[in-house]
Amino acid sequence: MTRLLVLADWIDRFNTAIGRSVAWLALAVVLLQFALVVARYLFGLGSIWLTESVIYAHATLFMLAAAWTLRAGGHVRVDVFYASAAPRTQAKVDLIGVLLLLMPFALVLLWLALPYTSRSWAIFERSQESSGLPFVFLLKTLIPLFAAMMALQGLAQAIRASALLADDRAGTDAAR
Repeated sequence: MTRLLVLADWIDRFNTAIGRSVAWLALAVVLLQFALVVARYLFGLGSIWLTESVIYAHATLFMLAAAWTLRAGGHVRVDVFYASAAPRTQAKVDLIGVLLLLMPFALVLLWLALPYTSRSWAIFERSQESSGLPFVFLLKTLIPLFAAMMALQGLAQAIRASALLADDRAGTDAAR
């Protein structure tokens, strides 16, 4: 179990590093969007390239920081019972949630996204706008990355929940 906990720690550090890195894109999104608004309303100028840059930065931020948010417990969930539950009950809920909801979702998304992304890479798909960004294939790559990172974080959560449940069982068996 110790090796698995080391793996879970590595996954946590990996997703945290990526999440903290892409969190800076929030500032970029705000500044780029502000520049777009000023250019549009003060100078009557528009930029497809700049507009698409905001979309790309926004997508990158949300897709690559999602696993970090999951690790930090920042995703929406009903905490009415979970917050006041015992750690063992929380571990059971986490384990069931990962196995029945998160992992199937992440694996199906990964399975569906890989051919979709591969086709985009095969033609180096670009924006349909003539002055748009030529990186649609990179944008689509975020989908399987998101799925893989969420699956990894789910694995880390499952390892931690299982370790807590196994540790609790060991303590219960020793008390008998």
